[in-house]
Amino acid sequence: MQIMANFAVPKILEGPTELSVDGANIIASFKLFGITINFTETVVLEWIVIAVILGVCAFLTRGMKVQGVSKRQVIAEMAVETVTNLVRDTMGKRWLFFTPYVATIFCFSIFGSLISLLGLRAVTSDFSVLLTWAAITFILITATKIRFGGIGGYLKGFADPIPVMLPINILSEVATPTAMALRHFGNIAGGSIIMGLVYYGLASLCRMIGLQIPILTVGIPAVLSLYFDLFSDFMQAFIFIMLMMVFISNAGPSEEETA
Repeated sequence: MQIMANFAVPKILEGPTELSVDGANIIASFKLFGITINFTETVVLEWIVIAVILGVCAFLTRGMKVQGVSKRQVIAEMAVETVTNLVRDTMGKRWLFFTPYVATIFCFSIFGSLISLLGLRAVTSDFSVLLTWAAITFILITATKIRFGGIGGYLKGFADPIPVMLPINILSEVATPTAMALRHFGNIAGGSIIMGLVYYGLASLCRMIGLQIPILTVGIPAVLSLYFDLFSDFMQAFIFIMLMMVFISNAGPSEEETA
């Protein structure tokens, strides 16, 4: 399933302006067991994001020492400590093993969104990417419930507090990952659409008043970009991992109950 916002910023001096919203560009297609699988630009951009994250990690952790640490190591230690404290405060000490997963999703979301500043399509504007993250989280939530309550306890939970709640509980279980993915996708894609409309409107205004140089498309979009491309991207990544941690930790008993 590929749902992606693809925004074409109009070129002022080249014919009529145009704003299009369509799916991810398909680079190649192949069939596997009769099923057509599309290799889209999102896959390529995801590997680029992975390479960037690995490069940053390798740079920050190269030549680590116990004494006489470098500024790079200080930054790396601060980042690890910040994520560890966030997981501990949100989920509890026994869930600290989720720290690498939380950090991975957060970094992937940030870098995957900020590549739009380079003129590339944001990875997080592809719904299939966010739905995959949400599906993995759903599996972790389900595994946690089975781990602490067993399969019988997990199935019995659908009938709590009364059997008539069974359809609603099933719907709620399925809605959790879907809502997580849609929330992140909606905010990122919505911001991209707004920025595209701003460029489109300013470009048309420049032509309408007879400006040969599109000066209005330089300053105003840059200011709006501080919110839609920076603040909003960080906020959506943070909210996604917070929801993820809360849902997973709530799937098991609290530390007081197991003490």
